[in-house]
Amino acid sequence: MLAGLMLALPGPVLAAQKIEFWTMSLKPKFIPYFQELVRQYEAKHPGVKIEWVDFPWDILQLKLITAIAAGRPPALVNLSVPWAEEMARDGLLEPVDQWLAVPGRAPDYTDAALADLRFNGKVYGFPHYSNVNVIAYNRSILAATGHVKAPENMDQLLALAVMISARTGKPGYAPALGKIDGFLMQQGLALVSDGKAVFNSPAHVSLIRKLAATYKAGGLLKDKLFAEDNFPAVVDAYLGGRLGLMVSAPTAIRRIQTDAPEIYAQTGIFPVPAGPTGINDGGWMFHFAIPKGVKKSELPTIAEFARFLTGENNQLAFAKMAGVMPTTKQALAHPYFRILPEQTGAAEQALNVAANSMNSARSLYVAGIDDYDELRRFLVKAVEAGVTGKRDIQEALDEAVLIWNRKLHRRAHS
Repeated sequence: MLAGLMLALPGPVLAAQKIEFWTMSLKPKFIPYFQELVRQYEAKHPGVKIEWVDFPWDILQLKLITAIAAGRPPALVNLSVPWAEEMARDGLLEPVDQWLAVPGRAPDYTDAALADLRFNGKVYGFPHYSNVNVIAYNRSILAATGHVKAPENMDQLLALAVMISARTGKPGYAPALGKIDGFLMQQGLALVSDGKAVFNSPAHVSLIRKLAATYKAGGLLKDKLFAEDNFPAVVDAYLGGRLGLMVSAPTAIRRIQTDAPEIYAQTGIFPVPAGPTGINDGGWMFHFAIPKGVKKSELPTIAEFARFLTGENNQLAFAKMAGVMPTTKQALAHPYFRILPEQTGAAEQALNVAANSMNSARSLYVAGIDDYDELRRFLVKAVEAGVTGKRDIQEALDEAVLIWNRKLHRRAHS
């Protein structure tokens, strides 16, 4: 009788595995997108419970470090590449190489996206979205130069800017010189080598001299040229027909279409020259990382959800909604990016050109330096003094290098 009663008792109910994933600054715009994504996944995986948490970007990193220290990290967290590099260096993230694809298949993420997240030979995240710049050009302004060919390198781009100025009196190009570090790296010029600043080399000086010559000839837009963010000034100038070439992500082309239809009708698209590095400009990738402290037994389930979260279909849907570029090869091969309608406008052309550049779009930054923003300001001031003719370029860069190296030396011996 007792045995019969024991057989009739219900067995233990297995609790659903909870996967908590964090994003940064995606509410409220993307609430419907993520709610539907969670609903779909839970419907197909009844043993898994998904919880989405969104934090403002400026507090997410502190929240994450606190959660890891307390032994209660989320399963997945949305990070930028520099944050991931720093946290991987400090041992706060799990490498995910073995989880990037189902067994027997190669990962679908682009080579550039995986390279962005590869630190010391291991990959530390599932790529989600990125971007890459294109060149929007004003056909009527360019026609005045008699030149309609895409520039193939920086020298040609600067020469075209000068030509536009000479023929029209308008600046041709508006580089983001407040972010001169990325500009230099994209041209294959390192800022730091073997722990020392090296941006006063003959090659660095030569490039800054070319910028100075272009500036003197009126080829560069002077509005906010050395500001940390000169993009609003660049867009305003292009919208007003005061700028020949605008380097931007494809999303800016939609703004032109909305705010200045007459300028949009005159807009064509060139790719941005990849430069000697083969790296395309404008990549700033976000991804999902697995923090340290997650239970090893839960990793397969977390990885399966991460692949779903960053898979082809969901990346494509998010890219369309957010105006960004996906980081999977299959999403980038979708007709949305590849097939141009008969009456193709600049916005569609921009997506097509960007998709062709995404496999070499990298996040360019200087890793491993404390107080880096302060150091960069010294570099920007030196470049500004040199480009505007206020100081000798070599002397200005030499002085900035000395400041950098004093700080780098103190850090290395502290």
